[in-house]
Amino acid sequence: MTNTKKITFTAIGIALYVVLSMSMKIPLIAHISLDLGYIAFALYCYHFGAISGMIVGGIGCILISLITTGWFPPGWFLGNLVIGLICGCLYKHDATISNIIITIIAVAIGILGIKTVIECKLYGIPYAVKIPKNAIAFITDAAVMSAGTLFARNKTIERICHE
Repeated sequence: MTNTKKITFTAIGIALYVVLSMSMKIPLIAHISLDLGYIAFALYCYHFGAISGMIVGGIGCILISLITTGWFPPGWFLGNLVIGLICGCLYKHDATISNIIITIIAVAIGILGIKTVIECKLYGIPYAVKIPKNAIAFITDAAVMSAGTLFARNKTIERICHE
């Protein structure tokens, strides 16, 4: 695949992340809601690897946050970069169970670990307050991203991504 085509597909991935994230917002607690953008995130990590996955997840979450709240989310951004790096490097084609396990571990590191530490340190939020909220975000994001890994195996999507 040429660099131009990969850049174009990555830009489409960012747009897809934003559209999916904004198409169905089911609020859970505080500013945490069900985020369908993680389907696009998983798709790009699976088919295009770590760099495209990191860009889609990182820029996508920044755009969603800026559009909906007007602020830059450093915890989400860095957490998504780590998730994209781990999943983009470790996803294997036709390895459904291991990809779901990789997703759960990566999202735990990104959301429960990195996002929690950054937000607690940056905003002075006690861990006891932040961890329960981020645990809910972890569960929903890991579930949606795991579903995205199953969707990524669709033969039509594979053909489009690898033409």
